[in-house]
Amino acid sequence: MWRPAARRSSLFRRLLSSSSAAAASYALPAVYIVNKRGNDILNDPWYNKDTAFPMTERDRLGLRGLLPPRVTCFEEQYERFINSYRTLENNMQGEPDSTRVALAKWKDLNRLHGRNETLYYRVLINNIEEFAPIVYTPTVGLVCENYSGLFRRSRGMYFTAKDKGEMMSMIYNWPADKVDMIVVTDGSRILGLGDLGVQGVGIPIGKLDLYVAAAGINPQKVLPVMLDVGTNNQKLLEDKLYLGLRQPRLEGEEYLAIVDEFMEAVRARWPKAVVQFEDFQMKWAFETLERYRNRFCMFNDDIQGTAGVALAGLLGAVRAQGRPLHDFPNQKIVVVGAGSAGIGVLNKAKKATLKMGITEEGHNQFWVLDKDGLITKAREGLDPAVAPFARGSGTNEIPDLHEGASLVEVVKKVKPHVLLGLSGVGGIFNEEVLKAMKESDSPRPAVFAMSNPTTKAECTPDDVFKHVGENAIFASGSPFSNVSLGNGKTGYANQANNMYLFPGIGLGALLSGARNISVGMLEAGAECLASYITDDEIKKGILFPPVSSIRHITAQVGAAVLRAAIAEDLAEGCDGVGPKELATMSEMETVDYVTQKMWYPVYHPLVSKK
Repeated sequence: MWRPAARRSSLFRRLLSSSSAAAASYALPAVYIVNKRGNDILNDPWYNKDTAFPMTERDRLGLRGLLPPRVTCFEEQYERFINSYRTLENNMQGEPDSTRVALAKWKDLNRLHGRNETLYYRVLINNIEEFAPIVYTPTVGLVCENYSGLFRRSRGMYFTAKDKGEMMSMIYNWPADKVDMIVVTDGSRILGLGDLGVQGVGIPIGKLDLYVAAAGINPQKVLPVMLDVGTNNQKLLEDKLYLGLRQPRLEGEEYLAIVDEFMEAVRARWPKAVVQFEDFQMKWAFETLERYRNRFCMFNDDIQGTAGVALAGLLGAVRAQGRPLHDFPNQKIVVVGAGSAGIGVLNKAKKATLKMGITEEGHNQFWVLDKDGLITKAREGLDPAVAPFARGSGTNEIPDLHEGASLVEVVKKVKPHVLLGLSGVGGIFNEEVLKAMKESDSPRPAVFAMSNPTTKAECTPDDVFKHVGENAIFASGSPFSNVSLGNGKTGYANQANNMYLFPGIGLGALLSGARNISVGMLEAGAECLASYITDDEIKKGILFPPVSSIRHITAQVGAAVLRAAIAEDLAEGCDGVGPKELATMSEMETVDYVTQKMWYPVYHPLVSKK
């Protein structure tokens, strides 16, 4: 029998009150005793609390460093999931369908990675051309921008400013007894997106996926690392979803002390691991490279990897323009961007000219621009790293090109053979700039738009072939589609991506057991890549091989790096194969050896150990 409304309301209030009392009785829940630690707990859906593990439990259960540093409560996790889902949907409203599809593919792949790594890597390796843009650039940029909201499962390790003095013990929380490859970032310069703080961890994760797919590094022996020293991105500091430290970035000796402690912890546990530094802002990229390059087996991909790929492209452009390689020092190159990648390319190209016999002091084939225009020796506070490439006075100078001259003005007056973009400014090679490139002194002007992700590319291949002409040569850091020029002709959208080089550098250094990674080893890898393309392909405007052949390319590059390590007496051997045995291998045998060492995903029989 139905009660009157007033009585029903009263009953409902009493029931609600009793439910609240019942909920209160669970304020101190029963303690669960677990026979697991570290990743075994994080991989157990019943015991895992993700970011809600308090610091006391993280220390007690060996979880310190395995989770982003911010501790959140159950309610905050709930709100984060709901709000991030809705926020991401809102953020996608103005995005093209291709971006939405790419993010959906990333989510599918991420779920597969979480439940079956062997199948995940088979999918990635066998479909690398399709999925490389999903696990890495350009999609990884979108993932990093939204990482705190997308976070579902922790990958890699986090060492923070709050962990000073603890890293030597924290490193043992990682479950793998052996780690071969580490990619580390501090999140200070993620692609062309700037300071993303802890959200930059997506870059090491993506890079190591490519190490597995391209170089055959065993995925059980890789480690993505985030050094969270704070962020100067005010938007992130105010974002309630942000999972990193809410403090300004450490600077000076405080910053270096954190990186020093991390590197020493790595050496203590895995002394033969190769460490790749990734997406550090310029001042720390150069500082840490000089600080560690002779003490550890490490390299900086932005300075050294990008430089090698760009040099391979520049040398290819010389061939495509119908000139011999030894004419490279006469190639006029306008470089837009004077950050770590830009300076790395300049230094690499300068060394290449010296190897070709150019000893003329002050020889300068570059016109370098930053946000303030053309860089000359007249600039106040000239950065020492860019000073050797600043324009001055001399026989090869253009008299009426002044300090701070605009890009259009420089291109019109220099008439360069190559326009190289590493600016991180999307669309800076506009119609006026590209039409000026049409007047290049070369019949086949080359335009390299190398900034990542795609939204930061200086121009598109369509722009280049429309405004510069069908004889133009185009290359970019992110993937674009080839352009149909009509009459059966194709404008090739070369992808000058680091993935052609860094996996081979890491693999060659690892298999040689190199004490450190020398300039000679890096040059050997770049020269191998540059020589990979045939003359017939070069004539068509193809500067880089297809991504589908990446494992074959990596084996070749890795073998070249290994042989260079042997030649320079840096090799100590790996997995029972000593330097003397490596030195006796022919070039072909070295390639075969490297290929045989590359991991490939297959299912293995499992046996339970009682």
